[in-house]
Amino acid sequence: MSRRRFRKRGRRRFGGLWDMLLALCVLAAVALAIERLNRSNTLSLSGAVTVHDGDTITLSGERIRLKGLDAPEYTQTCSRQGVTYACGRQARDMLRRLASNGPVTCQGHERDRYDRLLAVCSVNGTDVGRALVEAGWAVAYGDYDDVEAEARRARKGMWDGAFDAPRDWRAQHGETAGAEEADLLGRALNLAKSLFRRLFGNLSGNEQ
Repeated sequence: MSRRRFRKRGRRRFGGLWDMLLALCVLAAVALAIERLNRSNTLSLSGAVTVHDGDTITLSGERIRLKGLDAPEYTQTCSRQGVTYACGRQARDMLRRLASNGPVTCQGHERDRYDRLLAVCSVNGTDVGRALVEAGWAVAYGDYDDVEAEARRARKGMWDGAFDAPRDWRAQHGETAGAEEADLLGRALNLAKSLFRRLFGNLSGNEQ
């Protein structure tokens, strides 16, 4: 191979590597900008809630998914001593009991791909998500690993028997709306919506 061809190939490879690094830098900058905008748009909501299942509620018209955990789907079943029971309903019922102890307060700034707000919620200072995992009616999904380990050792809730991880159960039964942390697509959609609201909010303000 001649030196000229070798140099051309070297420049092509270097150029391709440079383009890849540049693209990664652009993506990182976009992700950082989205993260900063999301944090500046943190929502804090409080009041009575509607409980849909073990980890999804509606508060002040906002669909919220509890962050850091994954509860069994409402129709999911588990087994204890060879007997099948509705663990999904029990998880929902526990969340209802927790929510009935007073106004629920939720804070979050990220959204999943289903446009649900990912939030940490509490009632009278009690972290609702932590309480669910501690009682064995949800598994840790990014947070609460310490209390999950305790629930497993004490065989609380679902751990007192056999069950499929909620994510695996959804895959087997064709369910889609489950534990989805905010991905780049979800963040990008959230950014677009925030910019849309700000733009048209400013226009409305100027018209008044």
